[in-house]
Amino acid sequence: MPPRENSGDQTSAGMGTAPCPAAFLDRDGVLNIDTGYAHRADQIRWVDGAAAAVARLNAAGYRVFVVTNQSGIARGLYKTEDVETLHRWMGDTLRQFGARIDDWRYSPFHPEHQTERFADKASWRKPAPGMLLDLMATWPVDSGASFMVGDRATDIQAAEAAGIPGHLFAGGNLDTFIADILHAQSGATP
Repeated sequence: MPPRENSGDQTSAGMGTAPCPAAFLDRDGVLNIDTGYAHRADQIRWVDGAAAAVARLNAAGYRVFVVTNQSGIARGLYKTEDVETLHRWMGDTLRQFGARIDDWRYSPFHPEHQTERFADKASWRKPAPGMLLDLMATWPVDSGASFMVGDRATDIQAAEAAGIPGHLFAGGNLDTFIADILHAQSGATP
């Protein structure tokens, strides 16, 4: 199965609506604590405020997408099916808190491992913008009102290459971080 998945939260019928702003979130280090090569539910420790942040974005009219490099696949540590199973579990867990991920993208490519096998996804590995651009082509996205949140410089570079602002999350409460971004984007003064 290719590294393009829809968690089942939205149907293709929902993709035909008017463009909406989108929040592109990295997975490891933004939604969950980055413990290194997480691919099972028992390895996930949620970042404080993760579910509330996604729910806040949903309530504000944002589509929420997850874009994540998953080189553990190319390294032979786990399979694409493991990532997809984990993403379904994460989506189901977030839904229990009123939070919805609209779609997921992951890149199994790594330039030092199985490069031929995953060459078609080389442009998806952040800092390249392929995952973001694919989501923008699949969903009606208002890129002028969209943004990316990541915990690494490569996330910010991918956002810039896709033509949207990137915000570096250094840890803490994700909901507070997202609230500050939404406040700044609204143009409101403190």
